[in-house]
Amino acid sequence: MNPAIEKQPYTGKAAAAAFNPDRQHTLNSVVSISGTGLHTGIMAELTFKPANPGFGLQVQRIDLPDQPIIKADCDLVTDTSRGTTLEANGAKINTVEHVLAALVGMGVDNCLIQVNGPEMPIMDGSSEPFVELIKEAGVVEQDAEKI
Repeated sequence: MNPAIEKQPYTGKAAAAAFNPDRQHTLNSVVSISGTGLHTGIMAELTFKPANPGFGLQVQRIDLPDQPIIKADCDLVTDTSRGTTLEANGAKINTVEHVLAALVGMGVDNCLIQVNGPEMPIMDGSSEPFVELIKEAGVVEQDAEKI
C-alpha cells in the first residue's frame, strides 16, 4: 500500500471502500467534547487522542491524582445496573458504553480517552455525538495487523 495514502484519514463515501479491517486504526487528530453525566450530573470534558498500535482503547481519569488509566476490557466491568462501569488502578469510570460503541463502530482500535470526571458525558443519549467527533478527527490506518 502507498504510504502517502495510508496516512490519509478516512472520510466521506470513500471511507467504507478504503477501510482495511485487517489493519489497526487510530484517530488522525485530537478532538474533545463536553457535557453532563447522566447519573452524576457532573460536567465532564472528554478528549480522544490518537494512540500507537497495540494500545487498545483506554480511559484516563485526568481529574484524579496520578491520572490512572483503565483499559476498556470486559474483565474490568464492575457494575451494569445504570450503565457500564469500568474499574482499575483505584479508579472508576461510569457510563462508558456509548463512547466505546462509537469508537468500535467507527473501526478505531487504538485511542486514549481522557475524561475529567467520574462519568462520560451523556450528550443526547446515543453514540451519535461521539461518532460525529470521530468523523471530525478522521480515522487512519496504522502499520500493524489487527490483533
